[in-house]
Amino acid sequence: MKALVYFIIFLILSAKTLTAQSFNREVNIEENSPMLLGKISNHGLNQNPYNHWFSKNYTAYTPNQNSIDSLKTELQQYTIKLFMGTWCGDSKREVPRFYKILENSNFPLDRLTTIAVDRSREAYKQSPGGEHEGLNIHRVPTFIFYKDGKEINRIVESPIDTLEEDMLAIVSGNYISKYKSVLLLNDILEKKGALYISKNGKKIAKQFKDNVENLYELNTYANVLFFANKKNEAITILSINTILFPKESYVYVSLANKHVQMKNKASAIKYYEKSLEFDNNEEIQNKIKELRTTVNQG
Repeated sequence: MKALVYFIIFLILSAKTLTAQSFNREVNIEENSPMLLGKISNHGLNQNPYNHWFSKNYTAYTPNQNSIDSLKTELQQYTIKLFMGTWCGDSKREVPRFYKILENSNFPLDRLTTIAVDRSREAYKQSPGGEHEGLNIHRVPTFIFYKDGKEINRIVESPIDTLEEDMLAIVSGNYISKYKSVLLLNDILEKKGALYISKNGKKIAKQFKDNVENLYELNTYANVLFFANKKNEAITILSINTILFPKESYVYVSLANKHVQMKNKASAIKYYEKSLEFDNNEEIQNKIKELRTTVNQG
C-alpha cells in the first residue's frame, strides 16, 4: 500500500514538474543573448535578464484612470492571447504596460495566455508549441482579444492612441487595427489561395492601395510566410508589393533575395536588375555578376 501511495505522489510531482517546465523556457541561440520561447508568465518576465526592462517599464507607466475604471467592467468578458518577443524593442516597451493595465483593471491573469516567439530565421516569429499557427502573427507584440471563443479584434505592434484607450475602443466595438492590408490579404490568401492573388494582382493591389501605409507592411508579412515554409505565398505577396510600390528599389531586392534562397537564379537576376532602375547599387551589381557566373557554370 505504501508503495502505491509513493507511486501516486511521484506521478503528481512529475506532472507538476512537467507543467512548470512547459512555461518560461529559455534558449540561448546567440552568446549572451537569451530569450524566452513558448508559453510564458509574468513570473518569467520578472526573472533576470528580462526583469531589467520589464520592471523598469512596468513601474514607469501610469495608465489613464478613467480608461481603467471603464475596463474594470468591460474587460471581464474577454480572454486574451499575447504574442511577444523578449528580444523585441516594441515588446519590451508595450508588454510591461499591458500587464500593468490588466492588473489595475482587476483582470484575472489566468485568462491571459502569453507566448514568446522566436527571432531566428528558421522559426521567424513562431512558437515551438505552434500557438502562432493560423493566427497571422506578422509583428510583435500582438494582443488578440476573444469573446465567447471568437476573435473580436487585435492590437498589433503598438497602440494607435495608448494601450488602455485602444483596449477600451476594442471592447466598445469601435476599433480599427493597424496593418489592415495584412489582415485583408491574409484573408484572401486563406480563402482563395496564392494562385488567385497572382492572377488578379493588379486588381487586388488597386483595392489595397489606400490601406497600405508603407512598403514594409507586406514585406514583413511575406518574411513570416516564407520562413513558415509558405514560400510560394510569400513570393505572391512580394509581387503585390512591387505593384503597390513600383518605383521602390527595396521591393525588387526583397523579391530577388527570396528567389535566391529558393535557388531561382534567373528570377533573382531579373528582379535585381529591375531594382537598379531606381537605385544603381554596387552591391546589387556584384550579386548579379555572381549569380550570372554560377548560372553559366551550371
